[in-house]
Amino acid sequence: MRAVALRKGELYVRDDVPDPEPAFGQVLVEVKACGICGSDLHFAKHGATMLELGRQMEGMPALGSDTNDVDLDRDVFMGHEFCAEVLDVGPDTQAAPPGTAVTSIPILLSMQGVQPIVYSNSVLGGYGERMVLSAPMLLEVPNGLDPRHAALTEPMAVGLHAVNRSGAVAGEGAVVLGCGPVGLAVIAALKLKGVAPIVASDFSPARRKLALTMGADEIVDPRDEPPFTTWERVGGGRQLNAFDAIGVPGIIDEALRVAPPRTRVTIVGVCMERDTITPFFAIGKELDVRFCLGYDPTEFAASLNSIAEGEIDVEPMITGEVDLDGVPGAFEALANPDEHCKILVVP
Repeated sequence: MRAVALRKGELYVRDDVPDPEPAFGQVLVEVKACGICGSDLHFAKHGATMLELGRQMEGMPALGSDTNDVDLDRDVFMGHEFCAEVLDVGPDTQAAPPGTAVTSIPILLSMQGVQPIVYSNSVLGGYGERMVLSAPMLLEVPNGLDPRHAALTEPMAVGLHAVNRSGAVAGEGAVVLGCGPVGLAVIAALKLKGVAPIVASDFSPARRKLALTMGADEIVDPRDEPPFTTWERVGGGRQLNAFDAIGVPGIIDEALRVAPPRTRVTIVGVCMERDTITPFFAIGKELDVRFCLGYDPTEFAASLNSIAEGEIDVEPMITGEVDLDGVPGAFEALANPDEHCKILVVP
């Protein structure tokens, strides 16, 4: 079968990937759509750094540890924002029958243990024609939902988790720094919770327009007005929740410097470099600073339901589609925030 692989930082299409076979507790699926995630762009450029930082991090299994030893000199398979159709069911396995549209948290359960469907030399991801998934992890796609929309369940769950981690509730307000896919997912989750007003900030006019579509009440180009100044005009003294969805050095410290007292600051953008903050800013204003990653199974299921029920319209986020041969070019195109938000791979 055909699948996209990353080797030594370069993407290419393989035509000779062995067809995957479902083992006990697994199903074979045909990929219908898979979103290109910003973390995949990061990994393609900074994979060695990500793996090394993972090895340094104590207290949890590291990406690149003995249980997931990714070798960048060998083919690495990616693609974790997917919707697929069941083709076959493994031996002695109870699962959705062939023909069922499904999605799943990107984790594969096997006799070898728990393996992430994120970056792997052996576990196939959504940038390919077929893959295997774990039957207990499957969620059936409801309401005849377009597979292209169901594929955005995973990134929308990231936004929902960030909002849940922040503690934001209806009647409070928010400032969202960065309107890429993660920032837009945060805005959509905030809107669903009744958080208002939502101020969204980004340099890109296209992304600011998308922020309005996804539920922002005010948009601002930070070159014209600092977003926290905009908040002072429209916030009305409400409890503020600020979200860093940018992930570059200096953003956290600037947010701490200018945020109102007792703001809850939630970091969802992934900065790949060392950064410096001034604790005095946070201490002097009694700010809460929280970091978040991923989502839990209930948030994943809730995001799928919100898309299927029409509570969140993800169609505006989809700005392009490519086949497997177009994946390398799509990675390059996503470097331009005015051109694209979310590109789907449709094998």
